Amino acid sequence: MPELPEVEVSRMGIAPHVTNQTVTEIVVRNPKLRWPVPEEIRHIEGQVIRRVSRRAKYLMLETDAGYAIIHLGMSGSLRVLPTGIPPEKHDHVDLCLSSGEVLRYNDPRRFGAWLWQPDQGEHPVLAKLGPEPLSEGFTAAYLQEKAKGKRTAVKQFIMDNHVVVGVGNIYANESLFAAGIHPKREVGKISAQRLALLVDEIKSVLAFAIEQGGTTLKDFKNADGKPGYFAQELQVYGKGGEPCPRCDKPLSEVKIGQRSTVYCSACQT
Repeated sequence: MPELPEVEVSRMGIAPHVTNQTVTEIVVRNPKLRWPVPEEIRHIEGQVIRRVSRRAKYLMLETDAGYAIIHLGMSGSLRVLPTGIPPEKHDHVDLCLSSGEVLRYNDPRRFGAWLWQPDQGEHPVLAKLGPEPLSEGFTAAYLQEKAKGKRTAVKQFIMDNHVVVGVGNIYANESLFAAGIHPKREVGKISAQRLALLVDEIKSVLAFAIEQGGTTLKDFKNADGKPGYFAQELQVYGKGGEPCPRCDKPLSEVKIGQRSTVYCSACQT
């Protein structure tokens, strides 16, 4: 599943091509995604896309009438193509633009979404989300307050979108390793100093991943280019049994909350 850095790179990639463009038509070939594509999505036709924003793993195409909400699900991707390129099997939605280009949504597993929210109010999928991890609202003091008295494993805690958005499995593994915190530690028993370090490492790991992903943008407009996971310099994720990059002890791998979790039993306490 694309995580926050991949979604942010997608936002960076499509924004120059769709911002200030008028939507001439939306073509929905298959409305049966994670949720049915609502008929109201057609309100975007004739509207100028003022801005492309992101909230958690949702992308928003903002117009004066409201905004389209896009979620890439587990296998979705967005491409900017010239008009006239025939759709492929899993190309479910086209947003035709006044520039003569098309924003095309491809999703083999159909776990993604296209939703619509009128100008007033907030869509229910966005209403109860925690702060953005790279925002000023995600601080050590905030995390300490949220963690008080909680017996939840710290890895599950930071992956909870009600606590903070966008810290998916890959980056939870990486951030906890960087902070030297065992993923099974009860979050309420971790010291304020160590939680402060964890906040710093979450911000650092995600920012670096976004920076790495930015190198893929040169291919974003290519008809064959489907930006997804980019080359990443991961320390522990996917490396269970390999030597720890710090101490050379074999990395342990377990399941926490049904998700693969890799850590060093010597370096993370």
